[in-house]
Amino acid sequence: MDDGQRTDLIEGRNAVNEAMRAGRAIDKLFVSRGSNDPALGRIITRAKSLGIAVVTCDKRKLDEISVTGSHQGVIAVAAVTHYASIDDIFARAAGRGEDPFVVVCDEISDVHNLGAIIRSAECAGAHGVIIPKRRSAGLTAVVDKTSAGAAEHLPVARVANIPAALEELKARGLWVYGAAAEGTSSMWSTSLTGPICLVIGSEGEGLGRLVREKCDVLVSIPMRGEVSSLNASAAAAVLIYEVLRQRTGA
Repeated sequence: MDDGQRTDLIEGRNAVNEAMRAGRAIDKLFVSRGSNDPALGRIITRAKSLGIAVVTCDKRKLDEISVTGSHQGVIAVAAVTHYASIDDIFARAAGRGEDPFVVVCDEISDVHNLGAIIRSAECAGAHGVIIPKRRSAGLTAVVDKTSAGAAEHLPVARVANIPAALEELKARGLWVYGAAAEGTSSMWSTSLTGPICLVIGSEGEGLGRLVREKCDVLVSIPMRGEVSSLNASAAAAVLIYEVLRQRTGA
């Protein structure tokens, strides 16, 4: 794996529940021995009803298996994660009868930030997320847990080249909006309706030069405090929900 972490583990109660609900192929479920927690009991019952092998073990064993360090007494061993394609994202929009709304992450390296962005995107009704193959977090166990299961429901495509992917999105009718602190178009005065792509830059450098050049509009978030910017996942959430507000006419 690019980041050295396993991508076949799903940890935490919400993430495991959502994986089962989404029909994710799960080979085995490890659960804490001796727990009387009703929530954990319901997960075990559901897993058995789906024909998933359930293995009880002590907390030390779960700690050894865990990637996140916060397994909440349950870890699922899933089939290898398959990334979606850009076509899958467009098919999701078409199936809903909606203008495509795609979130692109330009070299988001922090797994917690990526998980949080996926969670915000799924909750707000985006149709997919696109990430690069290099210099980016992937769909690791930490990302899956941080997304609270949203990664099980939202197509995530992994591409070799973000600028080329943006060109493809533009050719397919999307307007590309890049999030940038120095953007001259405030999100409150920018129309974010219709088929759009929202690009979120990396934690330290923001949007790369080539990515920036592919953006039709650079959008900024109004800031009133002493700190000049939000972190990547917070900025993404603010802008994603501004898109939802405008699309719903709220």
